[in-house]
Order: sequence, then structure tokens, then C-alpha cells
Amino acid sequence: MSRIREKNQQLIIEVASREFATHGYAATKIVDVAKAANIPKPNVFYYFSSKDKLYYAVLQTVTQPLLEASRPLEEVEDPVEALQQYIVAKLRISQDHPYASKVFANEVMSGGSALPEDIGVELFNQSQMIIDKFATWSEQGLMDKVSPHHLMFAIWAATQTYADFSWQICNVMQKEQLDKGDYRQAAEFISQLVIKGCGVKTKP
Repeated sequence: MSRIREKNQQLIIEVASREFATHGYAATKIVDVAKAANIPKPNVFYYFSSKDKLYYAVLQTVTQPLLEASRPLEEVEDPVEALQQYIVAKLRISQDHPYASKVFANEVMSGGSALPEDIGVELFNQSQMIIDKFATWSEQGLMDKVSPHHLMFAIWAATQTYADFSWQICNVMQKEQLDKGDYRQAAEFISQLVIKGCGVKTKP
């Protein structure tokens, strides 16, 4: 893929993410995306032949990082380190893909009817892996006997809220937008909350 093509596609996806997040899938039109990106409408169709394909591309910008975020839980043996890395990765998604994250959240809240089946299957399989991992840690005495489902849900909520409720968070903190330091502090706090609250132990 040429740099120009990649740059144009990235621009369209970024603008579409904002449009879908602000107006929703049904209300967003390709012409709106083209106008917001300041490019001709045919150019959008050149790269994305339909609104469905553009929507799928937007979802991919957040679902792929979401799928990759759980890699520490699979590859890192120490539960403390694995959880810390997982939480950092989840927060990085909220930081780097705020609009796409909102699009994903809106899709989930609306029942996931427009979520591509293959993405839904991958996310479900990932969830089962995370639940199994938490359950295994509990059985091994590396974590308290907590509900693996609700622990996973709590981490999701604590990390994704920085994208989905960014306006409210910035308003309370009296900032136009959060900086790297804010996300670092959030990662440290959420990690401490989970690790100490669930009695997570370093693997001997």
C-alpha cells in the first residue's frame, strides 16, 4: 500500500470514527464523512465501497487493539505483571482510539447488530480465555476466590470509561483533554485497586 493511499484511508477512518461516535451508525452518511474530511465523496467510495465497509474499518481500529491487549494474560506468567500490562494496554486504547472506542461501546449497547460476526466470535473467545485465566489463578492460590466474570467486567468498565465518558472526566478534572500523565496515574490506580483488592500474588 502506498503512503498516500494509507494516509488517505487513515484520514477517512479517523473522521468516520468521530462521525459514527457523535451521530451513530444510522444517522451517519458517507457525504457527511467526506464533508468533515474535506475530500470529495467519490474519494471515500474509492477506498471504502460502502458505509458498512467503512464502519467495519472503524471497528477494526479498536477491536484489533482490544484483542491484542489480552496478550500479557496469555504470555506473562506472573499474575501481577500480566494484570498491570493488560490494564495499561486497555487504557492505551482509550487514549489512542477514543472515538472508535465510543463507536464500539455504542455498538455493544445497541445490541451488537452491526458488529461483524467474525469480530464478535474473536471477542467472545478472548473473554473466555480471560475468565479461564482468572479462575486458574484463583485455583493456584495466586488470587483470592473472586468471580472471574465480574473481575473482567470491572477492568473493562474502569479502563474504557476514559474514552466513553471522556467529556465528563475532563470536565471534572477541569482539563480540555487528558495527558499521558493522567493515563499513567489511572493505570497505576486501577492496577493497585485490582491487585490489592483481589489479593493477586506474584508467582513464586
